[in-house]
Amino acid sequence: MIVSEQSKTDKPAIKEERISVFDIFKIGVGPSSSHTLGPWRAAQQFVKLIQENNNLTKISAVKIFLFGSLAKTGVGHGTDLAVQLGLSGFDPVTMDTKQIESVKSSIIEKNILLLNGEKEIIFNPKNDIKFQMQESLPFHPNALTFVAETDNGETINETYYSVGGGFVIKEEDKDEKIPSCVKLPFPVDHASDLLAWHMSTGMKISDIIYENEKVWRSELEIADQLLNIWKVMRESIFEGCHKEGILSGGLNVKRRAAALNKKLLNGASYSNYEEWIAAIRVGGSGFKYTLDWLSCFALAVNEENASFSRVVTAPTNGSAGVIPAVLQYHLIFCHDSEEDIIKFLLTASEVGCIFKKGATISAAMGGCQAEIGVSSAMAAAGLTEVSGGTVEQCLMAAEIAMEHHLGMTCDPVGGLVQIPCIERNTMGAIKAITASQLAMQSNPENAKVSLDNVVKTMWETALDMNFRYKETSEGGLAVNIPISLSEC
Repeated sequence: MIVSEQSKTDKPAIKEERISVFDIFKIGVGPSSSHTLGPWRAAQQFVKLIQENNNLTKISAVKIFLFGSLAKTGVGHGTDLAVQLGLSGFDPVTMDTKQIESVKSSIIEKNILLLNGEKEIIFNPKNDIKFQMQESLPFHPNALTFVAETDNGETINETYYSVGGGFVIKEEDKDEKIPSCVKLPFPVDHASDLLAWHMSTGMKISDIIYENEKVWRSELEIADQLLNIWKVMRESIFEGCHKEGILSGGLNVKRRAAALNKKLLNGASYSNYEEWIAAIRVGGSGFKYTLDWLSCFALAVNEENASFSRVVTAPTNGSAGVIPAVLQYHLIFCHDSEEDIIKFLLTASEVGCIFKKGATISAAMGGCQAEIGVSSAMAAAGLTEVSGGTVEQCLMAAEIAMEHHLGMTCDPVGGLVQIPCIERNTMGAIKAITASQLAMQSNPENAKVSLDNVVKTMWETALDMNFRYKETSEGGLAVNIPISLSEC
């Protein structure tokens, strides 16, 4: 069944969905986790399916059909390019992002795609990628179908849904309850569960999630992989703070982080990341100064994201700058320790999990409240944890941050993750710090709104929101800025 607008359904009850911190924080390539990373992963899964059936050498053609939001903003988000890279056998975690443009140009010039890097097939992106602008599949607006033809005339079809944050669901799995493949010592589906575990054990949020993560990985692996997540985040900050120029796509958006970085450092010299951090600290910790740096960090990450560079979903690419900016702020101006990095990321990830289970982290389903709002809530909880806040204050901080993002629409101009997306990361970061400070100065016992109340409200708001404001570029700023889509 095909519908023109998202069906209004209740959030499907998913039994015992167990999500790791490394599911929420994924290393990938911008500009969008749902429109770039998800379709890229779907393409990889489709190739794997073909391989498992020993059909790779028999494939003669592949066509891709993009539905709903993937069709309407797919070009601006690089969806068409992402599926080509995935079919070609490249991985978003390891691919040299400097090669992306050359791979794209080669396919266009030769009309040949090297399937999984092994089998040449005739492929013309203009003809073989179909943008189904007026069609959406009812399960989720971000749907794509791969159709492969074999030498003997058989076809292989598979439909995938990119449901936000780089998560992908196959058509045949969409209506199934997700079985519990692991038994966690402290399973959490709601914020109330997290609070209950704290009340019975006395553990902080990061300790609870750390014990859960030990079911999947050793203590050394958890620490190493979390620090590697931070390494990629800080690299995206550093790179973004030192790149000038105009972002591609046709909007002629000028990078601002590098100019702001220069202005704030006032001629200071440095040769590496560590010296750069030291130079920043020399400027002190005044309110305006730290606020400027917070904005600079967030701008830097999302300017990198907009240019098909490597970032970390946090929980999405469109909101990738909030958590790195807030964590960098804490490490520079408050307390610098690897322990804080680990605690911050563990705490933040669980708040993201709660929103994913109880609402959505997909802008195509819930608008920008599902991206910037969730990332701000995650950052607020993480900052509160490493600032010495109680579990109740962490949850309160997350609630405050989301409460003041409720109803935020997703209206990317030209279908690009640039306007208003880049600036929204600075606002999400600032709100996260404000929410944390409010919670730290409050008694959660007096709070009238719980985090679970807000998660439920966010989902209901998502259902009520007009589909034009859900990453379609058919409403809001996207239609009120005098720039033609044909220019992008």
